[in-house]
Amino acid sequence: MGVHNCVYACAFAQTTMCCVTHMCARGTSLSSLVWVQSASDVLEEMYVHLNSCFYFGLDDSIYAYQFNLKTKVSMSVLADSRRARGLGEIRLDVCHFNTYSLANNHIKALPRDVFSDLDSLIELDLRGNKFECDCKAKWLYLWLKMTNSTVSDVLCIGPPEYQEKKLNDVTSFDYECTTTDFVVHQTLPYQSVSVDTFNSKNDVYVAIAQPSMENCMVLEWDHIEMNFRSYDNITGQSIVGCKAILIDDQVFVVVAQLFGGSHIYRYDESWTKFVKFQDIEVSRISKPNDIELFQIEDETFFVIADSSKAGLSTVYKWNSKGFYSYQSLHEWFRDTDAEFVDIDGKSHLILSSRSQVPIILQWNKSSKKFVPHSDIPNMEDVLAVKSFRMQNALYLSLTRFIGDSRVMRWNSKQFVEIQALPSRGAMTLQPFSFKENHYLALGSDYTFSQIYQWDKEKQFFKKFKEIYVQAPRSFTAVSTDRRDFFFASSFKGKTKIFEHIVVDLSL
Repeated sequence: MGVHNCVYACAFAQTTMCCVTHMCARGTSLSSLVWVQSASDVLEEMYVHLNSCFYFGLDDSIYAYQFNLKTKVSMSVLADSRRARGLGEIRLDVCHFNTYSLANNHIKALPRDVFSDLDSLIELDLRGNKFECDCKAKWLYLWLKMTNSTVSDVLCIGPPEYQEKKLNDVTSFDYECTTTDFVVHQTLPYQSVSVDTFNSKNDVYVAIAQPSMENCMVLEWDHIEMNFRSYDNITGQSIVGCKAILIDDQVFVVVAQLFGGSHIYRYDESWTKFVKFQDIEVSRISKPNDIELFQIEDETFFVIADSSKAGLSTVYKWNSKGFYSYQSLHEWFRDTDAEFVDIDGKSHLILSSRSQVPIILQWNKSSKKFVPHSDIPNMEDVLAVKSFRMQNALYLSLTRFIGDSRVMRWNSKQFVEIQALPSRGAMTLQPFSFKENHYLALGSDYTFSQIYQWDKEKQFFKKFKEIYVQAPRSFTAVSTDRRDFFFASSFKGKTKIFEHIVVDLSL
């Protein structure tokens, strides 16, 4: 192949080439190139191998698209790795090139999407370079998966686990190159103590207990405005809990009150609102503190934990016409929370209490009642107990206002402690998950609330983010429209809705 107008050395700052058909500057210590467009420019071949060019073009761009390119162009365009400036300083705005050679240039990284506009690219030679196969190379990894061009092997120099491997052999960058965050999505201008969520007819709702406003506010997700809007309002006296129950095509809400008794409301389609359905006996529930819904053998139950001194925590059962008191659990223990748990295929209730350690009740299939089974020792004065599962293992979170809250795991015989979390002033330790991300939200009356994230490798919860919520009383996860949120109720301030977002670290 004949080569014309070949530049063998460039001792000057820049070289201007006009009206040429062949150009070679291979191994010439070329420092920079600038072309001046001419109507007769017909560049056919260009070789710029093994140079240490700082940049191409007046604005760090390659203006070869100004030329009428007839044949393949082989080009080397990266500064030597020892130079202060590298390929990150330039763009490859050359839409008509079909062959690129970036071989033997000590390349460790390329600018993001540098090849994305090269529609005519047929062959790319990256031999003799070794790349840092970290998050900044994710775009190249994805591009290699999608391109139809012939590309030489891309070898990795790091990180250590990928050294000397091919970039194509990396399993995925999804875990290493993404993180998550919580950002405020919406602030509700009222106080609250609990939030419950339910789905009905493809819509997402939340029921918020507001004792100071004496409301159970029902919100609906607005698919157009992408926020939560007011849907209905159930009024009462010192409402401390609103629990939704879906049975067939009916929607009920249990409204627990400190005064005036507790009630159950049902959604009336003709009135398009919740109307009172039945009362709950005042003699049985005097100071409700928690409502827990569960099913056993296709039958629907809920239990109300009573925290008064003479409290009588009670299980209620649906009988096709209404809910009736089914079993009184125990009295005089000032129960603070009830949690339904499936342990090794058997139904259990765990009751936390101000006056004793949490007790575990087991469902007896013969009597069809809960009977005492065991307890969780050395855990006095537990305010709340929540269960959750990760990788098929069963865990409990136990909230304590004074001392450390605990995370425990079932080991086939008992619950054993795996982590203690400092929690002075805590009223809630709520587990929640979005896809494969598992969190604990620890609410504090004295300082910032903490969100912990599960570390799969170290097998414990690590601090992830601080959020400010005045006197938080509950955290509730809500998902809709492929978006994930969690509600933070506040006893003394505004209720906040945080959105869980995924952050791409490769950008």
